[in-house]
Amino acid sequence: MDDLLSVRRRRNERSVHRQIASERMVILLDLAIRSLPENPQRAQHYVVHARKLGMRYKARIPVQFRQVICRHCKQLIVPGVNARVRISQCREPHVVISCMPCGGYNRIPLRMRGENVYKEDASEA
Repeated sequence: MDDLLSVRRRRNERSVHRQIASERMVILLDLAIRSLPENPQRAQHYVVHARKLGMRYKARIPVQFRQVICRHCKQLIVPGVNARVRISQCREPHVVISCMPCGGYNRIPLRMRGENVYKEDASEA
């Protein structure tokens, strides 16, 4: 019985630690975006620290911030400062975010997965 309570307590503590780490990551990444134009090294330091917090507590970086960190060089990328954003229509319509420091790029599809392009044509026939 005592072992079961200690396991539950540890799980609860982990979830609390993970929640605090997620909040801190949001604060650090927001500071990084704001400080990038004036001090790029400080912004990169904030990103590295936020990633380390996420790895230590197994907390995921929120989606809105995950898209502004380069998957190749792990630097903060902000459109117009050190990234280029283009919309491409070839194959499937998608947004291409190019990182200027490393040359890597990330594609974000504009359609939802499983969305049928020909759904309207099939219902009319």
